[in-house]
Amino acid sequence: MPPRIPSVSCVFVCHDGAGRLLLARRGAGARDEPGTWDTGAGALEFGETFEAAVTRELREEYDSSPLAMTLLGVRNVLRDDPPSHWVAVVFAVRVDPGTVAIGEPHKFDRIGWYTRDALPTPLHSQVAPTLAMLPDALDRLP
Repeated sequence: MPPRIPSVSCVFVCHDGAGRLLLARRGAGARDEPGTWDTGAGALEFGETFEAAVTRELREEYDSSPLAMTLLGVRNVLRDDPPSHWVAVVFAVRVDPGTVAIGEPHKFDRIGWYTRDALPTPLHSQVAPTLAMLPDALDRLP
């Protein structure tokens, strides 16, 4: 059995600077938890900076580019099903809502803008701990 080692994921919570969050519903081709709503994320590639990974994944998933990016912190994510260990480096990313579109229709079947008090359901299992890292007032972020 090969050694089990943690992977690094760059997680990003897109916002519009006015209190709305961008979430995507995971489609049938998603790696896990299809049918749930999630923020964006992707594995860090060898030699890549965290910011470059977020920018690449934002382009891939939402066909958009960051206007501003703020590091929120790091989470240790341990899962049993399937067994995995991720170190999640979490960012808040301001984007222009007019530029956002589904960039990976094989992974996501819907996107939408939501306020924290009106999030869609069901949420991916990692959304609550990720959103807990966001400041209360998104308008204080760049």
